[in-house]
Amino acid sequence: MVTNTSGKKKTAIARATVRDGSGKVRINSRPVELVEPEPAQLKLLEPFRVVDDDELREDVDIDVSIEGGGIMGQADAARTAIARGLVQHTNDAELRDAYMEFDRSLLVNDVRQSEAKKWGGPGARARYQKSYR
Repeated sequence: MVTNTSGKKKTAIARATVRDGSGKVRINSRPVELVEPEPAQLKLLEPFRVVDDDELREDVDIDVSIEGGGIMGQADAARTAIARGLVQHTNDAELRDAYMEFDRSLLVNDVRQSEAKKWGGPGARARYQKSYR
């Protein structure tokens, strides 16, 4: 059985394919163990650490392709895609509940976006100071 899922964070979009296999997790065709920096790698493997079930990882192969965003945004998007894929693939309500209890963003996209810069200031809301005399 093959399951396709996606995850988003800011401008990063991750698409994950979960299929029966031998425990390989690949991010953009590279093993997850080679992902740098290490905090991003830890974030990517979070869905496996939450449930503490070695069989879960050893029974599936996961391929994730990520586009856009920065390193941590991509890691957040990928972890959402991986967790969603595992829940769909196993069809396990307990797994879904464990993910929701740990961190809702494992299964639900973070819809926050950065606000656009406007005229009259250095950022989205800040304004240039003005002095009269």
